[in-house]
Amino acid sequence: MTETLDTKPPEGARRAAFAFIFVTILLDMMAVGIIIPVLPRLVTSFVGGDARRGAEIFGVFGVVWALMQFLFTPVMGSLSDRFGRRPVILISNLGLSLDYVLMALAPSLAWLFVGRVISGITAASISTGSAYIADVTPPDKRAGAYGLLGLAFGLGFILGPAIGGLLGHQDPRLPFWCAAGFSFVNFMYGLLILPESLAPGLRAPFRWRMANPIGALELLRSRPGLLGLSVVIFLSNLSHVVLPAVFVLYADYRYDWDARQVGLCLAAVGASSAVVQGLLVRPLVKRLGERRVMLFGLVCGALGFAIYGLAPTGSLFLCAVPVMALWGLASPSTQGLMTRRVEPTEQGRLQGAVSSLTGLAGLIGPLLFTQTFAIFIGPKLRLPGAPFLLASFLMVLAVAVAFRAPGEAGGEGLATAESG
Repeated sequence: MTETLDTKPPEGARRAAFAFIFVTILLDMMAVGIIIPVLPRLVTSFVGGDARRGAEIFGVFGVVWALMQFLFTPVMGSLSDRFGRRPVILISNLGLSLDYVLMALAPSLAWLFVGRVISGITAASISTGSAYIADVTPPDKRAGAYGLLGLAFGLGFILGPAIGGLLGHQDPRLPFWCAAGFSFVNFMYGLLILPESLAPGLRAPFRWRMANPIGALELLRSRPGLLGLSVVIFLSNLSHVVLPAVFVLYADYRYDWDARQVGLCLAAVGASSAVVQGLLVRPLVKRLGERRVMLFGLVCGALGFAIYGLAPTGSLFLCAVPVMALWGLASPSTQGLMTRRVEPTEQGRLQGAVSSLTGLAGLIGPLLFTQTFAIFIGPKLRLPGAPFLLASFLMVLAVAVAFRAPGEAGGEGLATAESG
């Protein structure tokens, strides 16, 4: 695998390429976050202001978006292994820009639905961007790089909803135009600046058998230790769904929080997560290794969800925010371990498979946690924190699986080959 060494870009080029991917993820997350405050209102406006009916339809939109991610991210990952990362990222950014324009102009609920379907298909630049990072980053530095990508996620979700809320107050369709502008700027930036990261000699043929979700997931059981880490990723993503699924309902029901208090709490969560992933991942991984950092992060996630579910007051709930932020150490460390276990020609397939797991969690989680919440606030059972306690239990399972998974040593062969 000496070819990988010869095709690795110099340090300056790596930094420039990473900076672009960081900006790509940041702008993508800002574009996604911008429409969060207004999309439910826009959906409801198409059904005569009926909040109950609007919530039902919005839930369907969310499931369909996750389904498109589950089906199409493996395709995008395999296409990036075949044709390179650059064209897939550029097409995704341009497609998202045009999609936001379509939703801004949507004259009916059906057109808005089409826009969400297209968005789910084209929102593949994140997984391809992760493969790009694996291409240009040495194996021992990938966890830190993925941590910085987590910082981009956090900043995007802090800035996006704030901008969307301000713009949506003036016109509910204005945030869609702004999101389209961000995505188009991202496309033009990449068209002019972004180099290709995957050398022609390292590209793999495209096979439909490997590009579907089932074929992509086969990769996850084809390498020692990779399946266990995949289970950890799935359980973590499934647990995370509890936050968008029931947090607002839970905070209103148990703590009587208004929209301002909910927004401030979400901002605190995003800021804490950004600090952890941007500043702590790299030094901790360097000092303790990816496996120990992953386990510590998962334990913090389990503990944080338990506090969320048991906290009798809003003040105690807020005490868990910094604990939950440390959960952010787990994901980049897990991703770093996973990238060591596949060939350079398979990084796109790997990221596509991981995104499929995320999509699958997005399909299962909303119904699982909302129904749990509904059951445990009924007349017979009174445990409103049950969804968070369920998420904590899932995280305990993730800790158990991760503890049995091999650490850095499991990927030494590939890591050594890639580094020369």
